[in-house]
Amino acid sequence: MQLFLPVIIARLGFNTVKTNLYTVAPNVSGAVMLLILAFASDFTRLRFPFIAAGFLFTFIGFIIYAAIDVQSQLHVAYFACFMMTWGTSAPSVILDVWYNNNIADENRRVMLTSVGVPVANMMGVVSSNIFLSQDAPKYIPALATTAAFGAFGFVLTLLLGAWMIIDNHRRDRKQGVVVKAKDISTEKLKDGPAGEDYRWFL
Repeated sequence: MQLFLPVIIARLGFNTVKTNLYTVAPNVSGAVMLLILAFASDFTRLRFPFIAAGFLFTFIGFIIYAAIDVQSQLHVAYFACFMMTWGTSAPSVILDVWYNNNIADENRRVMLTSVGVPVANMMGVVSSNIFLSQDAPKYIPALATTAAFGAFGFVLTLLLGAWMIIDNHRRDRKQGVVVKAKDISTEKLKDGPAGEDYRWFL
């Protein structure tokens, strides 16, 4: 989105100056949505539902934009641009927090972060290879590919979250207590899932 939002908005038929100006509001709303989802995530002590929501915004935004006649439905197309930025702003930030919440060992955390962040940034390489000039002005393959990434992220996040819930319940039954990750000391969490006291931070 950071690289190709001007290309997407240019299809609405504005001149160069207006196209650049019209990228401001979606980007600002993306930052606001990031704050909303992040604060809601902290308030509820849940991560995966808000990561999934971000991926869902991405999917819906790109599907809407690809499915409609942009020229005759300018307002809907522009709203879809807002949804695209909502989805691409939030998941990566909350996802970074989620895997750090679930790794108490600092060495493992540093290792995963040093791999995860560069891999996430490689999506810029992907986007530069799917927004091809021969697909202009609709860029349907690029829009469909990005929507597919959103759908895959949404499903994968929900599956992982569901698995963590099930595993936490299994551990609760085994120990005969009901506890959450926030109730367990860091010392008991440091061994990771191998420790019987471990609970996943959802």
